[in-house]
Parts: sequence; structure tokens; C-alpha cells
Amino acid sequence: MASFDARALRKTVLDMAFAGSTVHIGCAFSIIELLAVLYRSHLRYPGNDPQATDRDYLVLSKGHGVMAQYACMRELGWLKDEAFSGYFADGSDLKGLSDSRIPGLEVTSGSLGHGFSVGLGMAMGAKLRGTDQKTYALVGDGEINEGPIWEGALFAAHHELKNFIVIVDENGFQAMGRTQDVLRLGAIQSKFESFGFEARTIDGHDEAAIDHAIEQLWASSSTAPKALIAKTVKGKGVPFMEHNNIWHYTRLNQETYAQALAAVAGSAS
Repeated sequence: MASFDARALRKTVLDMAFAGSTVHIGCAFSIIELLAVLYRSHLRYPGNDPQATDRDYLVLSKGHGVMAQYACMRELGWLKDEAFSGYFADGSDLKGLSDSRIPGLEVTSGSLGHGFSVGLGMAMGAKLRGTDQKTYALVGDGEINEGPIWEGALFAAHHELKNFIVIVDENGFQAMGRTQDVLRLGAIQSKFESFGFEARTIDGHDEAAIDHAIEQLWASSSTAPKALIAKTVKGKGVPFMEHNNIWHYTRLNQETYAQALAAVAGSAS
């Protein structure tokens, strides 16, 4: 059974990023624990089949964090080792954004704000079919600058989509700077609550807290959709990447790759 160890997942991300000379490391690292808990304890894939008709849905709306999801899919055996060593090489199937042509990735995302609404459509479909499928949409905090997020939130509350959880990766940054400087978000939990969601705020790197909060939200008798606000650190696990937004678009060289691997190996998370 896959363990989804956070250090191993971060190492896989580093290996991919170095092999492919690609970016978006920091925003993958902030969601590692969130994805580890979801795949380990909550997402249902009958027969370990990413295309099972009665599976739960995970929509990575912040599609640029996809290396973290690829790392989890490797743990499940859905992706083979050669896909990682050949990441971004000619002919590679794996892209730098979530691509629905890869089994296990539910949507093609990267145009921020869209994946949230697609996830709501999946949740609505499950409700209409009368299934017990659950839908999770993982969004960035900068992403919720987008108007479609709040239009979708109104839709979710109106239709009482209690089978839906949005998880906000609140790492405090977006591509061009701090969210506080680009467009102040205020109290995100209060905002979702004002739109009719049942909401919780947790430490997004505390796996026990993540697990407990998700269990609490699903155990609620409320018909409201759910929101989990995860306070995270962009670049978590590598000190020189933490809270350093240059790692949104900076590529690893041999030296920084070795330093990052050493930091992850020694990390307690």
C-alpha cells in the first residue's frame, strides 16, 4: 500500500523538475501534505483504477502544481518511473499543467478559476445521478481573485452540493508577488461562509489536522458545500525556497538540485 511520505513526494518533484529543467516547484511543495492525505485516506478509486466510473473526483484547479499530483500517482502505480526521468523530454506525455488526457487527472487546468467550476459540475452530476461520489477542488489563494470562483460558490450553495469540498492552498503568494500586495483577500474562511459554505481553517502541512478537518466536514449534517482553508508555505521543505517567490519560475541547476535534495532528505515533514 502506498505510504505517500511527504519527503519522498518532494524528492520526486525535485527529480522531475531537474530532469525537465522546468518550474513551479514552490507551488507544488505547498500542496504535498494535502494531496498525501487525500490519496492515502479519502479519495476512492475502486480497483485502484483512476478511471473507475464510481471514483471520487480530485480537480487540481491550480494546474501548475501538477508535479505534486504526478508524485502521488507514481505511488499508486499509475505512472511508471520512465515518465519521471523523461519528464519534459521530446515525446513525454506529462505536461507542466494538469492534462485530462492522463488517467487520474480529471481536468485540463492552468487557466485559473476554471477548474473550480468544472469540479462543481462533477459534484452536480453525482447529485443528479444519486451516487455517493465526492468531489474535491484544490485552488490557489491567488486563484480566488478570479470572478468565476465566486459565481461557482453561489451555484454550489444554491444547489446544496454537500458532496463538494474546495481546498484553498493559502500560501500567500501568486505568480507576480504576495497575494496581500496583488489583491488583498481578507479572511478567506469568512468569505466562503458568507457564500453559504461550511468552512474550516487548518495548518496545511499538519497531516493529522488535514485528515481530521476533512472527516469533520464530511460528518456534518449540513447540506452546504464545504471549504477547507489550508495555511501553507510556498516552497515548503527546502529552506532557500520557502517564502521565496522566485521559485515560482526558477529552474534548478546541479548545485541547487543537490542542496534541495539534501534539505528534503533531512526534513521532518
